[in-house]
Amino acid sequence: MDTVPPPRPVVLVTGLSGAGKASILRTLEDLGFETVDNPPLSIMEELVGDGATPLAIGVDARSRGFEAADVLAVLKRLRRRPDTAATLVFATAEEAVLLRRYSETRRRHPLAPGGALGSRVAEGIAREAALLAPLREAADLLVDTSDLPLPELRRMVERRFRPDGAERLSVAVVSFAYPRGLPREADLVFDLRFLRNPHYDPALRPLTGRDAPVAAHVEGDPDFAPFWARMTGLLDPLLPRYAAEGKKYLTVALGCTGGRHRSVLVAERLAAHLTTQGWRVDLIHRELAPDAAGGGATSAPVPGASFAGREALSHHP
Repeated sequence: MDTVPPPRPVVLVTGLSGAGKASILRTLEDLGFETVDNPPLSIMEELVGDGATPLAIGVDARSRGFEAADVLAVLKRLRRRPDTAATLVFATAEEAVLLRRYSETRRRHPLAPGGALGSRVAEGIAREAALLAPLREAADLLVDTSDLPLPELRRMVERRFRPDGAERLSVAVVSFAYPRGLPREADLVFDLRFLRNPHYDPALRPLTGRDAPVAAHVEGDPDFAPFWARMTGLLDPLLPRYAAEGKKYLTVALGCTGGRHRSVLVAERLAAHLTTQGWRVDLIHRELAPDAAGGGATSAPVPGASFAGREALSHHP
């Protein structure tokens, strides 16, 4: 009996100018997708055709006669096809971040009325956001790049669309500092500020949670073992349920005051634990910048997980 091939992935990528649409398309191209940026809406379904190669299409508000309703109509027809698995991705960022990116690159906003900077760019951003609002509402994946470095954006796209044929849940474990805000992509957040803080020990302050003395200090807290048992006792049965419901990626965020000791230690332990459970894990220490004191500790990343430090990013094209 002939085997029915799996549906062809077709990803429509749209979003605000400067928020990362081009970076998402390049990442998909690196994953083996055929990519086409900003084709006329009238030929989008013709582009899909009956091929087998995964396809990514950039959808842009600059298109002549652009109407979000027309894009949604095409998306609806593609989703009716049994041979196609269509996904809509929307890239966004806060207005202040977009203004900063345009100021740094001195590029003209495509919908700004005859200018490149200041209020003219803000007006272009507002016009574009209004045009694309229906697509944002309908998006399967909303990616906010306001404080998302490019390497982390790539990892997010790779986790969601890597063509390995696996339907397993991918888990990102992120350590962070509360003063810098919650990770925007977080699904589950654990506050670790109740644990003993190594910052107050002068010998431990320059180290990170990836160093053995810090690990011993934090794990020596009488409340650590009960917390660890309850956290893993929650996550271990929860993740299979997420996977059974079709969720493809999950971000677990662990925060403390500085994002260098307690959250890093627990993130390392949790990534290792989930890896032994068979989950695909990405480990991200948001505050361990390469130039930070003690950042980029010398110990190796957790086996089976990937590590990303916080890297500077001025613009997502």
